[in-house]
Amino acid sequence: MQQALYHPEHGYYSSGRCAIGREGDYFTNVSVGPLFGQLLASQFSEIWERLGKVNDFVIVEQGAHDGQFALDVLEFVQNRLPEFFDALHYRIIEPFPILEQQQRRRLEPFGDKVKWPDSPEPFTGVHFSNELLDAMPVRLIRGGMEKLVALDGDKFVFVERPVDKTMFNQAALESIEQITANLQRGYVITIDYGFLDDEFKRTVEVRARHRNLDSPFEQIGDADITMSVHWRSIVERAQANGLRIAGFTDQHHFLTGIISQFGRGGSPEPPAGDWGQSPLPDSRKAKRELQTLLHPEMLGRAFQVLALAKNVGRETNPLAGFKFARQLGQSG
Repeated sequence: MQQALYHPEHGYYSSGRCAIGREGDYFTNVSVGPLFGQLLASQFSEIWERLGKVNDFVIVEQGAHDGQFALDVLEFVQNRLPEFFDALHYRIIEPFPILEQQQRRRLEPFGDKVKWPDSPEPFTGVHFSNELLDAMPVRLIRGGMEKLVALDGDKFVFVERPVDKTMFNQAALESIEQITANLQRGYVITIDYGFLDDEFKRTVEVRARHRNLDSPFEQIGDADITMSVHWRSIVERAQANGLRIAGFTDQHHFLTGIISQFGRGGSPEPPAGDWGQSPLPDSRKAKRELQTLLHPEMLGRAFQVLALAKNVGRETNPLAGFKFARQLGQSG
């Protein structure tokens, strides 16, 4: 999985062959349209207010792909929240030059507002990722046996070996540790698809052109390989590193919570457009975007949202996105 996705020359992501959207290999929140970024920008604005409107508020995005989400956020903040825009700095953690080039071209109008640090740096603000953890390499371990890849002639095959107790998702857990080490004060918000303990299935999914492939050995370097996020282990590692749970819910409830705050005192403004007094957009395009993001049979229940906090104290009220959230572990 590491080589198929991240090999410097042949990897699916690192080579730039990763294609997202209707004409690509898979569909994600950012593919829907700018509304997703606009709603998240409103949530970021609330976080900025809760941190005392600090002058050097940083959004760190990891897994930014072509920079479209950053563009949607920055355009909205610039046009609708000028005070927040003045305090805002955007940082993208991007290890792959071909993707960084795409991001730089797309975000060029924002100049020094956006930077690409060579390595993660200490910051105050929010670390955001959308479908990042599910693409981190995993080990296939079940019943004390681990699947490894070997060659049979000129074909890849699975072989098994006994393995002692070890974490199957070590890369994701180490990522949480790195984020924690650099976050001085603020939040981590990550959106992905996954399960808690009772529902979790340790199987990889391989997708190309919106079709599930039968084997990770098909279309190597031209297909996406992912595994659902095991949220419980992510939360436990975060807590062990000094973070606390600030919210956990599905995307439907998260975005609904943000929308419910529009038009109330001290709350973020709604995304640009003819919203009138309603929290829902009037344009057909925006309504289609909202339906796709919220509907339980589309993206509303497929994705979950986890927020972690550090050095912000325990708030009386949750962040807007978790207004309707249930406790971690509850369903429905």
